[in-house]
Amino acid sequence: MEILFNVVGGFVVEVGKCMCRCIYPKIENTVHFSSNVETLRKEMEKLTKYRDDIKGKVEGAEGEGYKPKPDVLKWLEDVEKLENEWESMQESIAVAKRLAYKCCPNCSLRSEVSTQVQNIQDQICTLINKGESFGSNLVVENYQMRRVEFIPGPSLEGQSAATKNLEEIRQLLEDDKVCIIGVWGTGGVGKTTLMTNLNNELIKTDVSSSKLSFGVVIWVTVPKPPIDITKVQAQIAKRLNLEVDDKGSVKSTASKICQRLKQEKSFLLILDDVWEPINLDDIGVPQPEDHARSKVILTSRFLDVCRQMKSDTELKVYTLDEDESWQLFVKHAGDNANLEHIHPFAKQIARECDGLPLAITVIGASMRGKKRVELWEDVLHSLRMSEPHNKVVKDKVYKVIKLSFDSLVSQDVELSSEQRSKHVNKKGGDIQSCFLYCSLYPAAIPTDDLINCWWAEGILGEHDTYEEAYNRGITMIESLKDACLLEAHMMHSVKMHDVVRDVARWIANSSRNEHNSLIQAGIGLTDISLKTSASVKRISFISNKIERLPDCFTACPKTTTLLLQDNNPLEKIPHEFFLAFPALRVLNLSKTSIRALPSSINSLYQLHALILQNCRHLAELPPIGDLHNLQVLDCHTRLHCFPQGMDKLTNLRLLNLPAVGLEEGISQGFFLNLSSIEMLNMLGDTEDSCLYRVERKLPHFLLGPTSFNELSSLHNLTSLIIGLDSSSIFKEGDYTWMTRLKRFHIEVGEIPIPIAFNKSRRMIVVNKCEIFGKGELSGMLQFASDLYLCNCMGLRKLFAYNSFNGLKKLYIVECNCDFRPAKEGNDIFDPLPNLELLHLYSVHLLKSVSDFGQLLGLRFSKLRKLDIAFCASLTCLFNVGGAFSVPKHLEEIKINDCKQLVELFVQCGSSQAILVNSEIPRVRKLSLQYLSKLGTLGEPQSMWEHLEELTLIWCNQIRKLPLSVQTSNNMKSIKGDSEWWSQLEWDDDNFKSNLEHCFQQRVIK
Repeated sequence: MEILFNVVGGFVVEVGKCMCRCIYPKIENTVHFSSNVETLRKEMEKLTKYRDDIKGKVEGAEGEGYKPKPDVLKWLEDVEKLENEWESMQESIAVAKRLAYKCCPNCSLRSEVSTQVQNIQDQICTLINKGESFGSNLVVENYQMRRVEFIPGPSLEGQSAATKNLEEIRQLLEDDKVCIIGVWGTGGVGKTTLMTNLNNELIKTDVSSSKLSFGVVIWVTVPKPPIDITKVQAQIAKRLNLEVDDKGSVKSTASKICQRLKQEKSFLLILDDVWEPINLDDIGVPQPEDHARSKVILTSRFLDVCRQMKSDTELKVYTLDEDESWQLFVKHAGDNANLEHIHPFAKQIARECDGLPLAITVIGASMRGKKRVELWEDVLHSLRMSEPHNKVVKDKVYKVIKLSFDSLVSQDVELSSEQRSKHVNKKGGDIQSCFLYCSLYPAAIPTDDLINCWWAEGILGEHDTYEEAYNRGITMIESLKDACLLEAHMMHSVKMHDVVRDVARWIANSSRNEHNSLIQAGIGLTDISLKTSASVKRISFISNKIERLPDCFTACPKTTTLLLQDNNPLEKIPHEFFLAFPALRVLNLSKTSIRALPSSINSLYQLHALILQNCRHLAELPPIGDLHNLQVLDCHTRLHCFPQGMDKLTNLRLLNLPAVGLEEGISQGFFLNLSSIEMLNMLGDTEDSCLYRVERKLPHFLLGPTSFNELSSLHNLTSLIIGLDSSSIFKEGDYTWMTRLKRFHIEVGEIPIPIAFNKSRRMIVVNKCEIFGKGELSGMLQFASDLYLCNCMGLRKLFAYNSFNGLKKLYIVECNCDFRPAKEGNDIFDPLPNLELLHLYSVHLLKSVSDFGQLLGLRFSKLRKLDIAFCASLTCLFNVGGAFSVPKHLEEIKINDCKQLVELFVQCGSSQAILVNSEIPRVRKLSLQYLSKLGTLGEPQSMWEHLEELTLIWCNQIRKLPLSVQTSNNMKSIKGDSEWWSQLEWDDDNFKSNLEHCFQQRVIK
């Protein structure tokens, strides 16, 4: 019995121990319930604060073109889930606390909640450890895309109504209930201006603290109806740096855009100038209500378009009140409007504009500089004598702008109507016709093309030379821009405001036969099936998708211009097509896929301009000898041979015919027949053409001595772009004929160098040639302003015995020179006395610029700009002392990636006294990048007193700026990394405070 008792007792004891081990932790959690919950609350607050810190850093980086790493996004999601779990526990925690002093059976709830608390604590610990492991590696580069891109445009300064509209739109963007905003109003009322100002205001928005902070802001200028969805998609894809297949379907592109936009935390899409409703799904834009905080703004002339696009609210942009109208009018008309005898009429003219900003701007600009009261009275009378107003667009916009058109005259002072007619026809040109001609283009208008067409049409007047006509064309363009009838676009193009273009077309088609035009530009045509009037003067099918032309086109005996450029699908032109245009003076087939021209082109006896730019499939031209009136042949296309009959083009003034891929040489006497030629380009666009040659491994056609000598007989030649073989360069040659050239770009050598042509330069480019042993090139170089030498030897001999007074810019690229003291040459004269810019790129043995100067005998007496990059052996810029010092006129220094550079200036011997007594240069711009060993800007301090722009990137050894920089009052900008800026040492903290506004953190591209 005792044995049984002991066995049972032992079993009970073991069971009891086991139960205690299981129950004790729960009992402990239950007993310490309140303190555990309070601890968890503090830990959760710590995690939330840590999450906000990481989220802020990520959002800031997103504004600079980065995106968060996937594991960072996952971490943020996990923190949010844990926060939600913690929030959902609050009710259970409250109930468990109320049971603190009740009976034991209810302790099970406290135990359950305590277990959840412990689980969350474990997750918090894991998340914090994970977050700390990220360090600063939170983001990666994101498509190199800025959050908001600046868009140039007029400001709203002084326009209180427009400023109020801008503020209202900002408030609507912050309203979570508003997703699509419609901005509507009449054409020219300022909708686009309002949107550009909104866009640019968003650049300043704090990305981490505002509802106005969007992941990306996208601007789309919507094409006119019928809307081509692919063009809208193309603009969005370009903004997002998203690659899409040009030949892909609209749906596939929409899918890619949609997926890409869903990666953004939010987006703002601005659709400007919408003429008919657009389905956002067709474009690929997610519906804003389905994408948190995303918005769409559309501008339109029609309220119904806004409503059909399901706008949540509409904002009408009204015309200006009388006071604002007057302020805007005076801004454009100038102070003359306030003169006592003019002011009453100016006030009434401004009132007649009825508050429409476009009309005020155009009319005001047309009156700028006019002081005779009769002119103001005449304008006012013309405005009041217009037909009764029926429709706003036609009567309040069209006729007001037509008044500016009517006021366009030649650039000279007032003439009688008879005098003006005679003068315009002869020299001044017809500026009204120039304006109406611009309406043939749907968007951007290339400046050179436009002037060539004007000249060929005869509307620039009679001029002795092409250059005179070209200069007159530039004058016309600037006059139209000044009158707000044309707008600046890109570097080599202009554009028309939509409303102005509509008015111009309305005027042209109201002028009976003189300017009657058929314009079907940029509307997506695939073929030409419409009937044409026999009286049509000009025809434009620019920027369509025309695949074929009709075999029999309606006879157009009066048509002088036919524009078919930018129709990429067009491959073939029927033989009979050109027979319909016997009076044609301008033909443009650029950017088409034509493979040949029919021989019937030779029947266009009146043709003055044939433009065939970028016809990539066009390998040869038919005989063109009968085109005796041809003045412009712009064939920037890779032909295999020159067309037959070119020797008969005796009136040709401009020839752009790149000799790239030419399979046949140039026959002797070829250039002698082109006696009228003024501008000869046989390289095309020197930069693009060069890259094309390299990619396709095409031969670089070079003129030989015979052909080059023939150029000297072209007495009208003023602009020359050619490639020469080295045999064409000889010392004894007579180059005095080059004094007639106002500009030239001459490449010498077999391998092309991608250098853009500058119209103001006289440039010689030599590549991989050692041709200087006997003074070769020196004869031609006498007339050059710019010299590029790449992979060349014998530099010392080139400059040893000659002084090139005209040379102002010298570029040395990858030239291995021996910089030992010269054994020959003349120390009496400076071979480059007027050198202003020196560029040294990859000159590997160069240790200092002083050595380079001594090699060539240069004194740098007028050097203003020094640009050095990738010179691996460079240790200093100048050895100051003895016969050499820092160039006294030096204003700009730029050094990039010279790893061995230790000092800018090294003093030699008794140089201290020499430097003090010499003239110190006033350097205004200094850019130093990737110079790992450079520790100081050096002495003397006074050299930096006039510094205005300082760039220091990856020059981490520079820990302190010179005192003259610290105390500068001239400094405008200091660019560098924020970490470098924060670690700089200062002589006084106030110095840093005074320069803080100048610092700009570098933008990573």
